[in-house]
Amino acid sequence: MRISPKIEAAAGFNPTKKTHQMDIATMCEKIKNNKMTLPLYQRDISWNLQKAVDLFNFQLFGKAPVSPISINEINEVTDSDVPQISFLTRDLIEWSEIKGDHQSVVDGQQRLTTNFKAYINDESFRNIVLDFARGTFRIVEGVIASNQIPVGILLNKEESILISYLQEKGNFNGLFAIALRVRTKIRSYNYTINIAENLTEDEQIQWFEVLNNAGSRVTALQMSFSKLKMHDLDIYADYTEPFKEKAHDFGFGELFTPFTTNVSYPIAALNPAYEVVERGGMHNTNYAPIPSDTKESILTKLSVTKLEEIIQVTLDSLENALGFIVDNGLKEITNRMDYILYLSGFFAFQGSAPLTSEVENKLINWVETVDFINQSNSARRQLFVGLLKLRQ
Repeated sequence: MRISPKIEAAAGFNPTKKTHQMDIATMCEKIKNNKMTLPLYQRDISWNLQKAVDLFNFQLFGKAPVSPISINEINEVTDSDVPQISFLTRDLIEWSEIKGDHQSVVDGQQRLTTNFKAYINDESFRNIVLDFARGTFRIVEGVIASNQIPVGILLNKEESILISYLQEKGNFNGLFAIALRVRTKIRSYNYTINIAENLTEDEQIQWFEVLNNAGSRVTALQMSFSKLKMHDLDIYADYTEPFKEKAHDFGFGELFTPFTTNVSYPIAALNPAYEVVERGGMHNTNYAPIPSDTKESILTKLSVTKLEEIIQVTLDSLENALGFIVDNGLKEITNRMDYILYLSGFFAFQGSAPLTSEVENKLINWVETVDFINQSNSARRQLFVGLLKLRQ
C-alpha cells in the first residue's frame, strides 16, 4: 500500500509544541521597537472605540482567556517573505531590521493595536476611561471625573505617568493602590501565542482564513491594494481612512456596515473618477460605483501618480456629494451608502462646473425617489446611467 510522504512528514510535526504565552506589556514593547510587525497584506484598523472598551473590560473582568494570537516567526529573510509594516503608522520595515525570531502577526492585529494604543496613550483613546465608581471601562464625553482615569494614563508604558496624573488631580491617596493593581493585572495579562515559522504568503493567507472562517477575510481586493504600499501609496492611510472620515464628519459613519464594506465601498467609489481621468469622461455601464464592479486589477496597474489623481478626484467628489445631501435637507432620506456612492460619482463627472438650479432640483428629486432595494446589479448600473443623464 502506497502512503504519501506528505502524511509521513505531517505525522512527525506537531506545531502546537511551539505555543507559548506572552504578556501584554512585552508584546507592546515589541511593537514599539518594530520587533513585532504586520504582513503587508493586513488591512487597516477596523475596531471602533466600543470594541476597544469591550476588550479592556474582558481583560479586566473576563473569566476566560482572550483567544490566541497567531504569529509567523521569520528566522531567515528570503525572497518569498512578505514585506512587513509597523503597527498604526503602517511604515514599511527595512529587511535589514528583520533579524532572527522576528514576529509577524497573522491574526490578532485589532487586539494588539488596542492594547498598544493604551500603552502609548494614543490620542484616539483620550475618551476611554476606567470608571472606578461604576466599575467599568467606558467612553466619556466632556470633563473626566475625579474617579475616572484615562486608559492611556492607566496602562501607559511609564508608571510615572500614572503617578503624576493622580498627584495632579489630587486623588493619589484614593486611587493609586487600586489603579496600580488594575494596571499590573492588565499589563501582565497573558495571551496564548501560536507560532509558525517562515510561512509563505499563501500559507499565511490560508492560516488567517481558517482562523477567521466565521468573520472577516483577507479579500482579493485587499490583497491587490496592499501591494501598492511597496510603491509609497497606502490605500488605507491615503484613501479609505480619509474616505470614511469624511463620511463620519457629515454624520454617515454608521453606513459603513457590514465589516467587508469598509474597503469595498471606497474602492467602488473610484470607478467614476477613473473614467473621468483615464477615459475622458466616457462611461461604461460596468463601471458603476457599486461593490460588485470594483476594478482593483485595473487600478493597481496604474502609476502611483495617476492613482493619486483618481483618489483626489474621488475625495473631492465625495465631499461635494455629502455637502449636497446635508445642504438640501436630504440626510434622513440617505439611509444607504448607495446614495453617497452614486452622488459622488455624479460629482466626479460634473467636475468643477457649478450646478444649475434645474440640475440641482433634478438631483434632489432623484434622491427623494430612487429605489435601491432588491435591485439587481444590472438595474443598479442603469440607475447610475440615468443619474449621469441629469447633467445634460
